[in-house]
Amino acid sequence: MPSYENKVAIVIGGSAGVGRATVDALRNRGYAVGVVARGRMRLDELERIGVATYSADAGDSAQLDAAADHLVNRLGRPSVWVNCAMATSFSAFKDTPAADFERIIRTTLMGQVNGTRAALRHMIRGNIVNIGSGLAYRSVPLQSAYCAAKHAINGFTSSVRSELIAEDSPIHLSLIQLPAMNTPQFDWDSSRLAQQPQPAPPVYTPQVAADAVLRAIDTNARELFVGNSVLKLVFGQFLIPNYLDNRMSRDGISGQKSDRPAPGVQTGNLFEPVDYPTSASGSYGDRASDSGVIVDADRARKGVFFGLPLLALAAGVAAGLAGSRAARNRRLPPKNTRAAIPRRFGGDDYRGS
Repeated sequence: MPSYENKVAIVIGGSAGVGRATVDALRNRGYAVGVVARGRMRLDELERIGVATYSADAGDSAQLDAAADHLVNRLGRPSVWVNCAMATSFSAFKDTPAADFERIIRTTLMGQVNGTRAALRHMIRGNIVNIGSGLAYRSVPLQSAYCAAKHAINGFTSSVRSELIAEDSPIHLSLIQLPAMNTPQFDWDSSRLAQQPQPAPPVYTPQVAADAVLRAIDTNARELFVGNSVLKLVFGQFLIPNYLDNRMSRDGISGQKSDRPAPGVQTGNLFEPVDYPTSASGSYGDRASDSGVIVDADRARKGVFFGLPLLALAAGVAAGLAGSRAARNRRLPPKNTRAAIPRRFGGDDYRGS
């Protein structure tokens, strides 16, 4: 087995989308990369460019453990582990079969749970990065299972992080909250919409997510917010959740529907992988920005919650000064009438106060 000092990274769900962009970013940094995914066609493409692969369902703990054992034996112990397997369905909850809902939870939540467990079994030190979403703070309609899974990932990650801190572990656990990304998911996901699903704007390229993964590795960040839209979702949900409930009932539905007609109910890749090239990007590249803010979530919270009282204080002081000035002006007679005031009432000797 290669020594630990080798730069080794394992990416769960790395054959397309955010995972695929992360594979490229890590390889550019000199990491030997192993990928776990279901689709054999995409894994074969990755093997041809020098990526170690193993076909497994991330939602199945036994399969993922076998994949981890294989890749560690082939590459060595990883110092970086990224969990980003996901699945979703664009469908109203009442129309979503129980089997579909459970499958999304199994892949999106349990894929990260199983991945984190396997990572802790093999890693000595380094970074585990879990991929979250702005929808972990503010849910949208038509993706109830996916939003539930992303909310659960927040709780799971925080719990395990505290355990690692208690053990004084040299393994850092990061969580990255992503905005809408132009990934292949909108081309292959399950859907019951009359239109083809689309990423709700603003949309970013998967490379922005990969940059955030590298930032988490470099800084051992607890949590990162990516894109202005995530900041709006997080702090908007804290301040005006009722407004967002109503806003999402309108824009949250229409924003996920493209102008492309859909062929009817699509089962997508929920239960079987679909044939699709090993690509990071999907078919909405014309709308995607290749740059976006990446901010430390804890600093963002401090900036907002310490900044709001200061803004309120400044507004109060400004209002007070304006009120005092207005009151003073009300007491002062106009300058051009002062000469007509009799001297006994102030007249020409009036100085004001």
